[in-house]
Amino acid sequence: MPLVPINPNEIAPPSARYEHAVMAENSSRILHTSGIVPVKSDGTVPDGIRQQAEVIWLNIRSILKEASMDINDIALVTTYVVPDQDLSTVMSVRDETFGSHQSASTLLVVSQLAQKSWKMEVSVVAISDF
Repeated sequence: MPLVPINPNEIAPPSARYEHAVMAENSSRILHTSGIVPVKSDGTVPDGIRQQAEVIWLNIRSILKEASMDINDIALVTTYVVPDQDLSTVMSVRDETFGSHQSASTLLVVSQLAQKSWKMEVSVVAISDF
């Protein structure tokens, strides 16, 4: 099911690789994730922000697969990052994961997350007509 980008000409274009909004028409399944954190299946948390982002997106891919969905079904991404992290790295890993797909996206810098070792977490909304 294609997600229709909504980027009105009356407002400035998005400032990075995302859409201002996306619309799903005739959808039948919507997946909302919790904040997905950088914990590997063995319970470890990598130190670096790039490695944490990669683990998060691997975890999200696993959730999508379990729901019979994929990256192209993601309509909304919300990313939470603690201060003093390289936001371009966070966005780069998202962009590498998405390839040519784009969704609506919000990135927030927050004072802390639930565990001190977590430098970021990501939640998504995915929509499918499957």
